[in-house]
Amino acid sequence: MDFQARRERLRKGLKKAGVDALLVTDFTNVTYLTGFTGDDSYLLVRRDGETILSDPRYTTQLEEECPSVDLNIRPPGVAMLQAVAKVVHSAKVKRLGVEADSITVGLRDQIAEKLPKAELVPTSGLVEQLRIVKDKDEVERLRRAVWQAEKAFAVLRSTIRPEKTEKEVADELEYQFRLFGAKDASFPSIVAVGPRAALPHATPGRDRIGDDDFVLVDWGANDGLYCSDLTRMVVTGKISPKFERIYNTVLEAQQLAIKAVRPGVTGHDVDNVARSYIAKAGFGNRFRHGLGHGLGLLVHEAPRLAVKSDTVLQPGMVVTVEPGIYLPGWGGVRIEDDVLVTRSGHEVLTSVSKRLEDAVIG
Repeated sequence: MDFQARRERLRKGLKKAGVDALLVTDFTNVTYLTGFTGDDSYLLVRRDGETILSDPRYTTQLEEECPSVDLNIRPPGVAMLQAVAKVVHSAKVKRLGVEADSITVGLRDQIAEKLPKAELVPTSGLVEQLRIVKDKDEVERLRRAVWQAEKAFAVLRSTIRPEKTEKEVADELEYQFRLFGAKDASFPSIVAVGPRAALPHATPGRDRIGDDDFVLVDWGANDGLYCSDLTRMVVTGKISPKFERIYNTVLEAQQLAIKAVRPGVTGHDVDNVARSYIAKAGFGNRFRHGLGHGLGLLVHEAPRLAVKSDTVLQPGMVVTVEPGIYLPGWGGVRIEDDVLVTRSGHEVLTSVSKRLEDAVIG
C-alpha cells in the first residue's frame, strides 16, 4: 500500500487547516498512514516529514512495517508526553493540530502545558476523510475479508445442528474465520434464534438453534487490517407465511437500495429507497436503524447510509446495505451485503445466496 501517498494527501489538508503539523493520536489513523499495526504510538505529520513516537516494545515491528518513517523510540522512564514535547519543539511547530475526535480534554491540556509556545488547534476528520474512499489495495483487502467470511459461513451451514446453542455456533464461525486466514472477527458475531432475532445486536446465548424455525446470523472477518460485514437468515424449520412475507419485503427493499448505489447520490437517498418500500409494506416503524455504514480498517466508519446522511457517494467508497424488520416477541429479518461504489454504479462484493429457498438447511 502506498502510505507515502496517503501522507502527502494529508499534508495538503494541513495547509487548508492552517496548521504546521498534526499529532495523530487515533491508532487506526496511525495504521492507515504508516502500515503500523501496533498501538500505544502517535504519529507527528509535518509539512516536510513525519515521525512515529513509540516505545521499545515495538522497535522491530516498526522497522519492519514502516521502514520509511522516522522513529522516535522513547526509553523506559520517559513518558509519551515528554517525547511529544521534544519532537514538536525540535520541529519548531507553532500551530499544532490535534485530533479532536480522538484526544481527551485532559490529554489536550497536558500537551498544552508541555508546549506553552505552541498553539494547539483542534481538527476533525482530516484523516477520516482520506479513509472514506478506498484505493485498489484496500478494495482487494476487503475482497479477501469477504471471501474469508463467506467460506466460514459455508462451513457453518454444513455443520449447524439443532442442539447447538447460539454461542456455540458463533464460536465455531469465528474459529472458521481463522482457518481461512483471518486475524479475527470484525465484531462479535451475532447468532439469534427466533424471537431473539428482534434484537439487532443480540448477544449469542444459550438458546438452541432448534428452538425456533429461523436464525439470524450477522458476521464478518478481519483479514488482518480490513473488515467485512454480512447478515443472512438461516431457516431450520418450516417457512411460515408471515416469515416469507417479511423476508421478501426485506429482500426487495435491499435489492432496490443496492440498485440506487452510485456516484452522486447521498446516503439519505439510498436509505430512503429501502425505508420507503418497507413503510409501504406496513412495517415502517419496525425498521429502526440506518440502512448501512462504511467498511474499512473499522467495521463501522464513514460514510453512513441513513436518514440524516448528506454524504455524497463517490467511487471507491464501500458500504453495507442492511435493511431489517424487527417484531418483538416474534423475531426479526435482516439481509446485508457489502457494496463498492464504482464509476458507473456499484459492485456487490458479497456472493452468499439470498434466495429464500437457499436459506433453508436440512
